[in-house]
Amino acid sequence: MPKCFFVSDLHGQLDRYEKLFLAIAEERPEMVLLGGDLLPSALTSHSVVDTIHQDFINDFLVIGFAKLRQLMVDAYPRIMLILGNDDGRFDEASILDAATHGIWEYVHDRRLQLGIYSIYGYAYVPPTPFILKDWERYDISRYVDPGCISPEEGWRSRPVSEYEKKYATIKDNLELLVNDDNLERAIFLFHAPPHNTNLDLSPLARQNYDNAPLDPHIGSIAIRNFIETRQPLVTLHGHIHESARLSGGWQDRIGRTYSFTAAHDGPELALIRFDPEYPEQATRELI
Repeated sequence: MPKCFFVSDLHGQLDRYEKLFLAIAEERPEMVLLGGDLLPSALTSHSVVDTIHQDFINDFLVIGFAKLRQLMVDAYPRIMLILGNDDGRFDEASILDAATHGIWEYVHDRRLQLGIYSIYGYAYVPPTPFILKDWERYDISRYVDPGCISPEEGWRSRPVSEYEKKYATIKDNLELLVNDDNLERAIFLFHAPPHNTNLDLSPLARQNYDNAPLDPHIGSIAIRNFIETRQPLVTLHGHIHESARLSGGWQDRIGRTYSFTAAHDGPELALIRFDPEYPEQATRELI
């Protein structure tokens, strides 16, 4: 029986969550990891009358997981989550409040333990073409890919300092997060995928910007370098919905590290099941 579930990019779709709740109740994993972009679009909620978003966390997510906890009692799994670039940071307060009531554990920029395994979370992604910048930072430098908007522009639901906008990078954040930790038994819950893998392929192949070819691999160089250098056991990713379809693979391997994406551009829930003791046996099912 797999010990862990991983899902990502559910974007507030009720049917996907109902399928997840049912799978948890039936299979009873020890841990469920949610990799960001969990809520209805934050930008939509602030630009139109959005009755779906109003309080999706408390009116749906908290209730759904609380029912699971009541049903499963001592078998209720550890639920760990981060947000993603389509989730507004204004919702972080509700996420943290539910965490104080034992519904889930918020792991962004933190390390938690599950037995012998260390679980790290990190939500930021490199600059995108999208307006919401709550969860975007420069990657390894202040370079921005053609067609993307820098973290210094766009819109934020929560203010940050000008210094953070200009100088914070994913590279530096990851160094501070792990310090000198031994990552041999570490599982990383990222929203962004690593650059130049099966997990970050976009439809930009054979497209040009100002007569220059665009790189179809739009994942994080900092995360790729981090994996190559520090070699955690498993890394989990989302963000690029089309990647598995375009690349033909939902997993990749960088050195000893197994990397999986649960992002999916179809209507189904993409559910990854894995056992940290045997990551090579991980499976991905579209439900």
